[in-house]
Amino acid sequence: MVMQSRMDDVAGLERPPEDLQSCVMVFRENRELASEIKFQVSLEQAERIREWARRRLLPDPHASGEGGDQYHLSSLYFDTAQLDVFRRNGSFGRSKYRIRRYGGSTVAFLERKLKTRGVVSKRRSPVSLTELDRLGGVEAAPGWAGFWYHQRLLVRQLAPICQIAYERTARIAADRNGPIRLTVDRNLRAQPAQGLAFGESSAGQLASDGYAIVELKYRREMPVLFKELAEQFGLNPKPLSKYRLAMVGLGMACEPVAEEDEQGPGATGHA
Repeated sequence: MVMQSRMDDVAGLERPPEDLQSCVMVFRENRELASEIKFQVSLEQAERIREWARRRLLPDPHASGEGGDQYHLSSLYFDTAQLDVFRRNGSFGRSKYRIRRYGGSTVAFLERKLKTRGVVSKRRSPVSLTELDRLGGVEAAPGWAGFWYHQRLLVRQLAPICQIAYERTARIAADRNGPIRLTVDRNLRAQPAQGLAFGESSAGQLASDGYAIVELKYRREMPVLFKELAEQFGLNPKPLSKYRLAMVGLGMACEPVAEEDEQGPGATGHA
């Protein structure tokens, strides 16, 4: 009865409860395209948006903590010795390679993220933390889950450069176009990479002092629910890259290169 009551409160949800987990997995695991819009907001506004979302969206089933919708993320980002990814040189400007870990899990995800004008596609493969050292080899091993990823690191001459960790609140639902997702990321911390190993996530330099990052993900046009959010809180999309924020904050690169317009289909700005 509690679950049904929560379902009745979710605006725009057009799929039965048993499909919610698959909605999350679409964004976490597959390679399909999705629009992604980011907003930089104050910590006070982030808290109000989080409460707004908790009244209208369901928690990510993989999350826990307060509200059952929180988890901790750590990611190792890769770049070349010339910082081609940071500088958006050629095809390096359209993709990011990172290794993502959720909380204290012993499993990590090898991830390639491709992005063009707010439309994102991802490819991910889970591997054990004990297997990460294999990415340091001079040849990729056929048959391994990370074979495709290792190949691309070698071809593009990518190496770990920094680690980024933060706290995320995630809420989900679905509209007629598929899954929709709202996340609020706070306490972004950055530190230089320690090879292919994850460092202590609570260490490092605070790279988001006084603000949080809100992300909206959806298919095709922006959902009515998200338009209402932007209108109510006066949100304007802003090109943001956690990787660039971290690199500049650590003094490992100069001011970020201007990003592409990250507004996805149907995005509108509000004064």
